[in-house]
Amino acid sequence: MAISTASHHPPKQILNRAITASAIGNATEWFDYGIYAYGVSYISAAFFPGDTRQATLFALATFAISFLVRPFGGLFWGPLGDRLGRKSVLALTILLMSGATVCIGLIPSHETIGLWAPALLILLRLVQGFSTGGEYGGAATFMAEYAPDKKRGFCGSFLELGTLGGFSLGALLMLGFSVALDDAAMHAWGWRIPFFLALPMGLVGMYLRSRMKETPVFREAEEALNENVEQEAKGSVKEVCTDYKGQVLALAGLVVALNVVNYTLLSFSPTYFANQLGLSTQEALIVPIIGMLFMMVLLPFIGRLSDRIGRKPVWWASLIGLFVLAIPMFQLMATGLAGAIIGYAVLGLLYAPQLATISATFPAMFPTQVRFAGFAIAYNVSTSLFGGTAPAVNDWLIAQTGNSMVPAYYMMGACVIGALALRHVVETAGHSLRGSKIPGTRASVQEVRKLDAQGAGGE
Repeated sequence: MAISTASHHPPKQILNRAITASAIGNATEWFDYGIYAYGVSYISAAFFPGDTRQATLFALATFAISFLVRPFGGLFWGPLGDRLGRKSVLALTILLMSGATVCIGLIPSHETIGLWAPALLILLRLVQGFSTGGEYGGAATFMAEYAPDKKRGFCGSFLELGTLGGFSLGALLMLGFSVALDDAAMHAWGWRIPFFLALPMGLVGMYLRSRMKETPVFREAEEALNENVEQEAKGSVKEVCTDYKGQVLALAGLVVALNVVNYTLLSFSPTYFANQLGLSTQEALIVPIIGMLFMMVLLPFIGRLSDRIGRKPVWWASLIGLFVLAIPMFQLMATGLAGAIIGYAVLGLLYAPQLATISATFPAMFPTQVRFAGFAIAYNVSTSLFGGTAPAVNDWLIAQTGNSMVPAYYMMGACVIGALALRHVVETAGHSLRGSKIPGTRASVQEVRKLDAQGAGGE
C-alpha cells in the first residue's frame, strides 16, 4: 500500500525536529572550521616550526588537506545513504566529525613530540574530511525530504543558520579566550579548550538523529521497491556519473561559486585582514563575526523568498552582485575598520542568497534513488578543489603576485563558473522530491500525480 500523500507533510513538531537534527551537524562541522580559522596563529605556532609566515601557510594547507579526502567520503557515505537510509549514516558522520575535533585539542605540541604533532594533526583532518564527505549532503537531503514542497527554501535556510551559528560560536569562543587570557596562556593551552566543546555537540546530534524516522520520501521509495512498483534500482556511483552527469556537472559548477566565496569570507578573512590590511588581531576577528551575524538574520527571509519566486532568481542576483561589487568592496575594506565592516557586510548580503538556498536547491537536482550519492559526490569533489583550498590559494597567490586584491578576482572567476552552471539547472521551487525522476521535469510531475493517485486509491 502506498504511503499516504499526507505523510509528506509531517506535523510541525516532527518537521522542527528534523530541521534541528540536520542543522546540528552543520553547526558541528562549521564549529570546527571556526575555531581552526580563528585559532590558526596558535595552531601554526604549536604544530609547525619556522617563521610565522611559513607556519601559517602550513596551517592553512593542513586545513585544506581535509578537503582532499571529502570526495572519498562522498563516494563511501553517499551510496550507503541511498541504500541503508539517511539517518543511520548521519548518526555516524557527526560522531566522527566531533571526535576528530576533540582529538585535535589533545595533540601535544611540536616542541613535545616533534614531527608526530603535525602528522597527527593531518591524520585527524583527514578523518574529519572523510566524515564530512557524507555529512552535509546527507543532512541537506534529510531536511529536504522532510520539508513541505512549498516551504523547502524556508526550512532549508535553518541548516545554514547552523552553518553560520557553528562558525560564529567557534570564532567567538576563540576570540573570547584570546581576550580573557594573555598571549602566553593562549599559546600554551587556551586555544585547545574550544576544541573540546565539539564532543557534547556531536553527542546531542547523534541522539537527535537516532530518534528520527527515515524521511517520508525515502520510505515511499523503499516501499515501492519492496512491492515491485515500477521504480529504478538504488543508484550506484557509476549510475550517478553516467545517467546524471549533467546534474553532477551543474551542481559542481554552482559549488565552485558557493565555496570560493564562502571560504574566502569565512575562513580566510581573519588572516587577510590581519596580514594584508593591517587590522589588529582582535579587529580582524571581530569584522567577520559582525558580518556572519548580519547574514544569519537574513537567511530565513531569503529562504522564504526563494519559495515564492524560485531558487534561480536569487542565485542570479547573488552571482551578478558579487561579480560587480567584489573589487569595490575589497577596496573599501582596505580603508580601515569601518570600511572593512561595511564591505564585508555588503559581500555577506550578496552571498546570503546562495547560502540560504543550498539545502533546498542541491538535493532537488537528483531523484530519490541517487539523491544522497549524487549530492555527496558532486558537492565534495568540487569542494575539495575549490572550497577548503581557497584560504591557502588566496594566501599563496597574494605572496606570489604582491596584489592584495587577489581574493576579489578569485571570487569573480568563481561567480562566472557558477553562472555558466546555473543556466543548466532545472527550477524546483514548489516541486515534489518524490519518485525516481529528476524533480521539476515533466516526467517527475507525471510520476508524482501517479503516486498521489495510487495513495488515494489505497486509503
